[in-house]
Amino acid sequence: MPSTPTPRPTRSPRSSLSGGVGCAPPLPLLSPGAAAAAAAVSHSHSLPSATISAQSAAPLGLPLPTSSLVTLATCNLNQWALDFEGNFQRILRSCQVAKSRGATYRLGPELEICGYGCEDHFLEMDTFRHGWETLAKLFASGATDDLMCDFGMPVLHGGVRYNCRVICKDRRVLLVRPKCALADNGNYREGRYFTAYRAPAKGSGMETILLPREPFFTEYHQRSAPFGLHHLQCSDSATLGCESCEELWTPQSTHISLSLRGVEILSNGSGSHHELRKLQTRMELMINATRKCGGVYLYANQRGCDGGRTYYDGCAMIVVNGRIVAQARQFDVREVEVVCATVDLEDVRSYRASNPAFGIQAARSASEEG
Repeated sequence: MPSTPTPRPTRSPRSSLSGGVGCAPPLPLLSPGAAAAAAAVSHSHSLPSATISAQSAAPLGLPLPTSSLVTLATCNLNQWALDFEGNFQRILRSCQVAKSRGATYRLGPELEICGYGCEDHFLEMDTFRHGWETLAKLFASGATDDLMCDFGMPVLHGGVRYNCRVICKDRRVLLVRPKCALADNGNYREGRYFTAYRAPAKGSGMETILLPREPFFTEYHQRSAPFGLHHLQCSDSATLGCESCEELWTPQSTHISLSLRGVEILSNGSGSHHELRKLQTRMELMINATRKCGGVYLYANQRGCDGGRTYYDGCAMIVVNGRIVAQARQFDVREVEVVCATVDLEDVRSYRASNPAFGIQAARSASEEG
């Protein structure tokens, strides 16, 4: 399959695909704690979403950073089903590489903590318990120190199994975001193991999940975290939201609602296996999504066999306003591959502001939320 060139961002001469030495200082994305405040639930495109505000990452008494440059990281990981120790080491390595390149946000593949292909082991409570234990080990190892991390893991909430993204920073869980569209075609059977999330009715308040007491409360003094289809808004004005794998492929994709709500950084942790010409379809979906709505779109994927009969073909990438600015390899023997890009959020804001149709629909979406 022909490879796609990876053009550099055009706006700022300081942008860097490697995120290494010489980059402009990255824009801090989120503070150690999220405030318990949420905006009204959005019903645009029938995909409710609330905003979770956060305090500044800057120390008290210091001015907020004014740069609109932010360094973001995504990765290919060769994860294995139920190999919690090995998966932990690979995740930790990807976080360390992201930090070394100046990134302030790191995205990982779908269900990276336990491995995507656990199959009926998703029906066992041990899988969920070991997932939380591995997340606690990542906290203790410093993986989330000064780095916002988007991990993929299974979560049991209200007696229901969900395929979730868990967003963390500075040893705190900021948001648990469940998948709302499951893959049940071809080789996928997610409906056997998980339930697609449905948001509660408008006005019912923010849903929270109770975290395991050990060690999240005893060591990190956090008992619960927001749960649902929310996005994060930082005090330095950066906004971040996520969708998960199959949601990109659906007619009513989550990124449409998030973009109309003003979310600038969109992430997709995926577990997508190789098929002929499937990579081209993935790229077209992400390019068209950001070409229509503007935004920074990060995609992460597993790469390897995961213990099953399918091969996950990596190709993590970062797309900005319809252009690929960073892309990992599709086939490779390395277990961890991290790609970074330093992007200017002003490019996203200018791109959207220059599109009258986007402005009309975004304003309509805001008015429908009330």
